[in-house]
Formats: sequence, structure tokens, C-alpha cells
Amino acid sequence: MSPLAECCLQESDVDVPVSFEETLPPTKGADRKGLNKLPLRIAVPALRIHMRLKEEQDLLLAAAYVSDAQYNRNVPFKTSPQAIRLYYFYNHWTMQGATYFFICVDLSLALFEEPALFPLPFLVTSIAELLCLTAFFGRLVHFAKVIPQMVFWKDTKNICIMVTIVLTLIDLITYGSLKAANIHSVRWSRALRPVFLINFPEGRQIRRTFRSIRNTLPDILYVFLLFVFSVLIFSLMGLKLFGDRGLKTVEGSPYFTNILEIMFELYVLVTTANSPDVMMPAYELNWWYSLYFITYTIINTYIFMSVFLAVVYNNYRKHLKNEIRKLVHLKCYKMTEAFNILKVKVGTEFVVKEAQWKRLAKVVVPDISTSHLELLLRISDEGQKGHVDKRNFLRLADLLNIQVVTINIKRHPLEAWMPRVYQSSASLLVQKMVRHRIFVWVYDVIILINAIFIALDEKIPFISDAEWLFLSLYIIEILLKLYTYEPRAYFGRKQFWNWFDTLIIIAALLATVANTTIQSARKYNSQQVLDMVLILRILRLLRVIVSIQRFRVIVTTLINIGPTMLTFGGLVLVVYYVFAIIGMEAFHGKVRFFDPNFTAPDALVCGNPALRDSAFARDRYCRNNFNDLTSSLVVLMELTVVNHFLLLADGFALVTHQAAKLYFIVFHVVVVILVVNIFIAFILEAFFVAYSLEKSEVETAIEKKIQELGVGVQEEDVQDGKLTDNMDAKDSGFSGDGEDNKRKALKGLYFRIASRKYRTVDTLLQQMFESEIAPEDEGPSLNEILSFSSSDMYPKNPNFENSA
Repeated sequence: MSPLAECCLQESDVDVPVSFEETLPPTKGADRKGLNKLPLRIAVPALRIHMRLKEEQDLLLAAAYVSDAQYNRNVPFKTSPQAIRLYYFYNHWTMQGATYFFICVDLSLALFEEPALFPLPFLVTSIAELLCLTAFFGRLVHFAKVIPQMVFWKDTKNICIMVTIVLTLIDLITYGSLKAANIHSVRWSRALRPVFLINFPEGRQIRRTFRSIRNTLPDILYVFLLFVFSVLIFSLMGLKLFGDRGLKTVEGSPYFTNILEIMFELYVLVTTANSPDVMMPAYELNWWYSLYFITYTIINTYIFMSVFLAVVYNNYRKHLKNEIRKLVHLKCYKMTEAFNILKVKVGTEFVVKEAQWKRLAKVVVPDISTSHLELLLRISDEGQKGHVDKRNFLRLADLLNIQVVTINIKRHPLEAWMPRVYQSSASLLVQKMVRHRIFVWVYDVIILINAIFIALDEKIPFISDAEWLFLSLYIIEILLKLYTYEPRAYFGRKQFWNWFDTLIIIAALLATVANTTIQSARKYNSQQVLDMVLILRILRLLRVIVSIQRFRVIVTTLINIGPTMLTFGGLVLVVYYVFAIIGMEAFHGKVRFFDPNFTAPDALVCGNPALRDSAFARDRYCRNNFNDLTSSLVVLMELTVVNHFLLLADGFALVTHQAAKLYFIVFHVVVVILVVNIFIAFILEAFFVAYSLEKSEVETAIEKKIQELGVGVQEEDVQDGKLTDNMDAKDSGFSGDGEDNKRKALKGLYFRIASRKYRTVDTLLQQMFESEIAPEDEGPSLNEILSFSSSDMYPKNPNFENSA
């Protein structure tokens, strides 16, 4: 058990006597007195009913705590029976799915509002937005019914949602009134729409990221101010060096004569978007002046940007680590609460009975198989005593988060239909060849040869005919594997690469046949079908990933950290959406795109005379505009790459005002310097953790028990297609004491740990930071947990021992 979780075991268990009154569920005093006055033949059944109701309520309450601990939810819900039922309904997947649906609809309204990609009347979009606001308000009211009133009103995210709803309604009414009067106005509330994505409980991952970034900003500010000071010093130097020399840029404008223009040019030089163009006029005058720009580039581009990356990530990681520390302690607190609800005293210690533990697990995970449940019980009830102690009970949430795959080994259908043929010497030889490593190597060579043929000109008849040979070889490979391996095992739920390989081959075969049929008809050639054939041929080369183990491990690791990437993807979406809305309000209609065949004079200047003779119009950047949401997002993506940052910023500054460059600078600071640096560093660390981290203690305990029971199977066997994942397989319990009895009870049923897949982002984060969180002598209280700060992670009076 991790040192951090041991803090939960420090609390002393006190035997609290339970009175007759306390065994009854919460009822009015008169009802209890009336129950006591009933005749014995009526009172006893009534008491049993009351006891059963209280037991069910306690079970639901404990399951709510365990479910919160499993999914790392931090909701201080009320514990009344009605509130618990509402809380279960609040967390139901349909309610969460409906919330996400209305959030997506609300965000996508920008596609249909002016400036629109698909224009719809204002009445339609406003009704849709009102429906979304109604759904958000209903979700908020539901949440208010679940948690205590004081907690609800102290929660900042609830206030943010309510304020955003009110401001959106005010903006809708104002904009609609002005539009009815033919007065142009700005829909400023659209930039607030991501607030709903961030502040609803379902967005806790994005909210945590924003909170960590917010806490990081004070530390970044000092580095950024030092960076700005460096740019200012070099700008003053550039002004004195080149301002009075009469130099001109390529466009013919004065060179380094305005301090603000110099600062902007040097800031863009940090991105390398205007290098070496910004240096050329001075370099042509004297090559010694290149030292000025080289020195600036080394100091600000390489040194300061590296320091930015280090400071941003170090401080972000420190605050994120504090968030995870709080999360782990909250999990411990909730599991302790669940244990205290269900505990009974056996001898000198408090435990949870086996039957109650099973019922709890079934309530938390209703679709868990009996065999899986029995396996977890064997791990929790180590001595087979019929109960689970506190230490093992606290691991339940972690046990449920580990994906234990139940594998059912079945006989091949041909072995059942034609046993003599399938078990003949020739058949066994074929199966042995297919299972041999040389079989894989042969097809790796075939794939490489196929790659060479794909690169050659397919108009040559020999090259074109060879395609049919390669397709035939791939089909023979799949048929041989289906002959050797049980088909349901080969196409199991988790056998992604087998599905991918087969679908690619089938699709390529169908596309090739369709293309050959079309060409043989000599009526027309379908370019779309031909393109599909070419793409599928190239995709076949991805089979190399299936064949080479190290490739497969890397790709699987990337898939495993996918949820973490999606969290940062949500963060980038929020930032992009806000900047896109601001950009559309500020720049829409300023730049217009015309068809290349359009010969009107406006087409040469992107519909704006201010762009005449500009690099923006000369390079045909007219499509890069803010005239709708998708175009805006494309421009922001180009700004993130920063390849033509200066050209884009200058173009929009020409059609509006030079102050518009601030928009692009702020975007670069927020996205490139802050968010992208955190994204890159965090993904790197998450990749290394997922790629090389040893199994956790809980995983080790599960694997140990699987091996003790003699029902383990290696992951490599599953990846080779020999077995199938079958969580819905025939449930078999663990009966009997001897090893033979266990195997008989589990006929054909085996287990393995899924390949390090994390059910939630929090699980990965906990794996990343849990080893760095020092064990505590005593578990903190709930108020102490909620008030943790980043400074709490470090010793108050540092010395050599505690610092180390």
C-alpha cells in the first residue's frame, strides 16, 4: 500500500454503541414512538423493514463515496436518502451526456451566427441558445439540490455559471432589440460560452488545468517582465544604431525609426518568423551589424524561451502536484467514510462483511462479472476470513480502476466440426508455421517490397499486376491466421491491430476491384475511387507497426495517454474559441477571399484597398481571415505555428489599426509561450511515465493473486491473437480449496491486467506524482485537505534530511 494511503489508517476506530432508535431510518419522533407502542407481532416485521431500509440507504451512501473515490469527484453531497438518489441521477451517463450535448450545441452556434459559415436567422440561433441556457440552469438547480446550500453559494464555479447565464440573456435581449432597429452591435457574450465547459463538474480536468495555470502566472510574470525589459533594451540600441542612417525595408518603409515598431519586430524575431528579413537592411550596410541580431537571438530566442519553458513547467507541475495531493487525500477520506458506514466489529477490529463488500462492489460497478468480483474479493480478503479489513477496503477504488480482463479460452470451431482433419499432422504443421516468428518476418519483408512497388509508376503493367499479387498474399495471411487462431479470439474487443489489418485489406480489395471494373468499362475513370485505392495502399504500410513490437509499444503508449492529450485539447479549444470570437468581432469583413479566376480589382487586394502593394495581398493570403469560425480557427493555428506571424499581423493591422498587433502578441504569449510549453512538457513526462513506469502496488497485488490462483495469462499471448477479451463470459466462481478445484471451477477462464491503460486522467496523474508525495504521520481533516496550498508540500523548517 502506498505511504500516502496509509495516512487514512492512522485514525483510531472507536466502537460507537448503537441504540434501538439509531437503527431506524430518519423519521419523525411520533413515528418512532408509535412503532414502539405496536404489538410485538407487528413491531418485529416493521423493525425488520426499517432495518432493511436503513441497510439499503447505508449501502447506497457508501457506494456513492466509493464511486466518487473511483472517479475522483469532489462533490460534498448531502447524505439524506433523497439527496443520494438525486446525486446518483446527477452522475448518470445520460445526464452527463445531455450536458455535453448542450455545451457542444452552444459552442457550435458560432458557426450559424453572423459572421456565419452556415447563416441562420437570428431567431433560430437565439431560441437554440435559450434552450441551452435552460438546460444549464436546470443542471445547476439539480446540483443545488444535491449539495448543502452554504457550499453551493460559496462555490465560485456555480456563481460563474449563473453570472454567465444572466450576462448572455442581457446580451441576447440587447442585441435582438438593436437588430430589430437596424442598429449594428456586438455579441460580446459569445466569448463567455466556454465558461460552461470549464465550470460544470464534468469539466474538472480542464478546470484543474486552468487553476494550475492561474497559480503559475505570478511566478511567470517576473520572467516575462525581464524578457520585455531585454526586448526594450535591444530596441533602444537598434533605434540609436540604425534610426538615423536612412535605411529602407524591402517594401520601402523607414527602417528602425519608431520605437514601437522596433519592439514589435524584435518580438516577432523571437518567434523567428521574420528572420533573417528583419536583419537584411542593416546587414547589407555592414556585416558587423549582424552581431546585434545574432546576440539578440541567442539571448531572447534560445536562452529566455528555454527559461520560460523551465519556469512555466516547473511552477505548473508544482501546483498540479498540489492538486493531485489534494485529490489523493480526498479519495482516502471518502473511502474512510464508506468504511465507517459499513463497518462491524469482529473481535478487536472493525471490518466489512464479505456479503456487504460484494453488494457494495455490485452497486458501484453493476456490470462487473462474478468471476472478476471473486478475484477482487480474494485480493481484499487475504486470509479468507469472510470479511475485509480497513487497509484492504481502502484499496477498493484503486482495484476497480485497474482493468482486469477476463479471458475465455475457447476451442477452434474447426476442431469441433472436423477434429481429425484439424488435428492431422499437415494441419498441425500449418498451425506451427503460422505461430512461428519466421512467418511474421516473411510478411515484414513482403510489406517492405510492397512499399517499393507503391513508390513506382503504376502505369507500368508489371507494377499494376503486382498489386493483385500483394493483395492475394495479404488475404492468404489473414485466412491462415483465422485457421490457426480461434476467430472470436482473433477479432476480440481489444484486438485493435487485427481489426485494423483486416479492414484495411478488405477495403483495399474492394476499392481495387471497383477501380478495375470502372477502368475496364472505359466509360469514365473515377478519380475519387483511384485516390481511395492509393490511400489504402499506403495505409497498408502501417502493418509494420503491428509486426514490430517496439513500434506497437510506442503507439499503445500514445493511445494510453490519449485522455491527457484530450484534457489539454479542451484547454486549447477554450483559448482558441475565445480568441476566434474576439477576432471575428474585430476583423470580420476586413479581408475577403475571391475565387482565383475572379479578375475584379478587389480580388488583387483581398477586397480592401488598404492591402494594396502589401505582402499580405501579394502572397494571396486572402483566405486567412476572420469571416467565420472555421476560418478564424485556421488563422489561429497558423499563428501558433508562427511561421508567418509578422505577415498576418501586419495585414490585419493595415486594414484596422496598428494597435491590432496587440491581439496577435497576446495570443502568442498565452498560447505559444504558456499553453504550448506546458502541453509539450507535460505530454513528454506523461509519455515517459506511461512508457516506463512500473506497475503500481495494486496492480502487483492483482497479478500476484492471479498467479496464485493459477489463472494468469501473459499479455503477449493475447496480442498474438490466441485469446479473447470476454468480460461477459460465463461467470465462474472460485470454489474449492485445492489448485485442481480452482482450475475446474474456472474451466477456460483466465485473467490478465490490461496493458497499462488508465481509466481516467486522474489515475495517470496520480501515478506520476504519488511517489513524490511524502507519507504523513496523520491523515489531514477534510478542511485541511481543501485548504492545501503549494507551500504545504515543502518542509516548514528545511534541513538536509527533510529537504532530501
